Amino acid sequence: MFQRSTLSAALAAAGLTLCTTLPAHACDCGMDDEPTPTTPSATQPQPARAAAVLAAAPAGAGLNTAAQAAPSAPTSGTPAAAPASTQLGRVEVTSRRDKDKSTLTQPDVRTARDRINTTPGGVSVIDADSYRDGRVANLADALAFAPGVLAQPRFGAEETRLSIRGSGLQRTFHGRGLKLMQDGVPMNLADGGFDFQAIDALSARYIEVWRGANALQYGAATLGGAINFVSPNGFNSDALDARQELGSFGYRRTLVSGGYAGEHFDAYLAANLFAQDGFRRHAVQDTRRLFANLGWMIDRKLETRLYIGWADSDSELPGSITKAQLNADPRAANPANITGDQKRDIRWTRVSNKTVWAPDAEQRIEVFWSASDKSLFHPIFQVIDQKNRDTTAELRYVNSAPVLGLQQRLTLGYNPARGTTDEDRWLNVGGQRGARTNASRQLARTDVLYAESQLSVLPALQLSAGAARVTARRQLEDRFIAGTPADPVSESFNVRYSGTVPKLGAIYAIGKDIQLFGNWSASYEPPSFGELAGGLRPVITRAQRGKTLEVGTRGTSKLASGALQWDVAAYEARITDELLQIATNVVGASITVNAPRTLRRGLEIGVGGQHGALDWRAVAKLSRNTFDGDPTYGNRPLPGLPERTARLEAGWRFSSALRLSVNAQHASGHAVDFARSWFADAYTVYGLRVGGEPEKHWKWFIEGRNLANTKYASTTGVVRDAAGRDTAQFLPGDGRAVYAGIEFKFN
Repeated sequence: MFQRSTLSAALAAAGLTLCTTLPAHACDCGMDDEPTPTTPSATQPQPARAAAVLAAAPAGAGLNTAAQAAPSAPTSGTPAAAPASTQLGRVEVTSRRDKDKSTLTQPDVRTARDRINTTPGGVSVIDADSYRDGRVANLADALAFAPGVLAQPRFGAEETRLSIRGSGLQRTFHGRGLKLMQDGVPMNLADGGFDFQAIDALSARYIEVWRGANALQYGAATLGGAINFVSPNGFNSDALDARQELGSFGYRRTLVSGGYAGEHFDAYLAANLFAQDGFRRHAVQDTRRLFANLGWMIDRKLETRLYIGWADSDSELPGSITKAQLNADPRAANPANITGDQKRDIRWTRVSNKTVWAPDAEQRIEVFWSASDKSLFHPIFQVIDQKNRDTTAELRYVNSAPVLGLQQRLTLGYNPARGTTDEDRWLNVGGQRGARTNASRQLARTDVLYAESQLSVLPALQLSAGAARVTARRQLEDRFIAGTPADPVSESFNVRYSGTVPKLGAIYAIGKDIQLFGNWSASYEPPSFGELAGGLRPVITRAQRGKTLEVGTRGTSKLASGALQWDVAAYEARITDELLQIATNVVGASITVNAPRTLRRGLEIGVGGQHGALDWRAVAKLSRNTFDGDPTYGNRPLPGLPERTARLEAGWRFSSALRLSVNAQHASGHAVDFARSWFADAYTVYGLRVGGEPEKHWKWFIEGRNLANTKYASTTGVVRDAAGRDTAQFLPGDGRAVYAGIEFKFN
């Protein structure tokens, strides 16, 4: 067989060229296949490139279509004929997966990080590798170091209390106040709620967190913003990834995933099993999931990708206990939860598609659709049976053509969502259906029309403006009581909501590594059925409206021993008709009311650095959530969330096979009632982790959590007035625990 130099010379003599650089699926020797873009590393902010990123990475961008491949120049000189007796040896060409491969439907991590530089507000990109070094049981594990995000597991389970800037302040179950997406495709139900069991952070490649109005380019008009889980595909995934986690309280989690990449097709499949006995009694969890996506690169300008998701989740609910019970026995369950065999069982299936057409380097048209089917069996203080069928679609147009010689990006979008829920309610007889107590059909419709423009008016200054129009309808048809004049207690209603959400923003670059940013925006949130029909009786609530001012900075400072990175944002939000949820005297029941005026003030801090073998990171959130001249409560702080939270991790890497890190988590105390007569205590818990990658195929970890075995409430419910008495509103956090994991990858 010829050596490469001999072969190259022979081909040159024949007037041919040897291609030595191969993308994942084809040899690009002047062929039509577009090469992988060479985007500079964005692990550090690069404000000076913000104008270029406007054109190179539009909203939802994948390939940098502005970077075109130049065909190889022909070999100069007159080719000489090869001797007839010359025979070339066999040439073996092999391809490999490209971890940085970006497709039209799924941008790579570097492109996502570059987009931060064009966003005038708080945005984070969390690479999955940053949290896969330890246990990944829920969103609290994945979003632990996302600035401004509060994620509190309710009892070590997947269902998590998730809040950004006080969104869903008193919502201690399910989720609201955020737009949740997979690869830019909405995952919320049509009424705005979402289920945590439909999300698997372990199967994501990275996570984008768009806080507040910074998510407008995705059509999010909520106070909290949006979270986008970006999946691996056949090009950037491993051919095989097998991961096993085991630990205390019967915890076990298994992930098997893999991908395939051909010339025009790629596929990715992940199967996930999660189970635990739980720290508390009556807290057994058992979840099975499948996620898959199949992509077809029709050509370099057109790509479509099909997504399939399935989850089967059974969860026992240990319920809330009193503070005295927490201190005496944090593993205890509420007695009513045991006698009623309270649980939440979900069967969920979702099919979606994302098609992107980029007719040229400056335009993109993105079309999404999804359809989901969910069944819920939920014995609590009553038995709730639900059948949900939801559909959503979205059309997004992005144009990055210069205007008067200035770089810009224009995003236009329309997102309609429709949902139908058939609900039956029964008496809870030992966790089984007793006599029927209610029946209804719930119809939800939400439409969002949005636009955002970003313009670089100076090399160091970018301005942005945008707006969204939200219209919604919530209709409930009472199928249990007709509501006749003799019995006028029908719960039927039909309400409509509409609101406009403007936004203005600016970014100013100081040098190439520091940015200052600010924005003013509004938010608008129609209630979900969890607010309208989730309690003992429907209470017709108004939409929550708000206006937010945000300023901040992000950047990198190079030090003699390493580098310092930061992301800091301060905000003030004035909310009108805030949706506040209050527990009733019936265990497990709640109602939602509108607070006339409330006020949010907060500081979100994310900072980290690397100095030789030492790396560290920290996040902190300082917030003040209060009533604003309320007739009853004046300017009192709102209950339900700690005003101060912080998390720190520092690690020392001895080698690639061994890294040792310590971590700590702190939360201040907070009231559990509006009268501020009873409080959850402040707490600090500590952990230790050791792990590494002994060689490229293997990864391992062992970690200890809450090593001091601290007794604390991970989250609480909220009541109107506890009158200074201990009340069952406390959900204990897990005690001392040890977890271990091992992962094998094969490219």
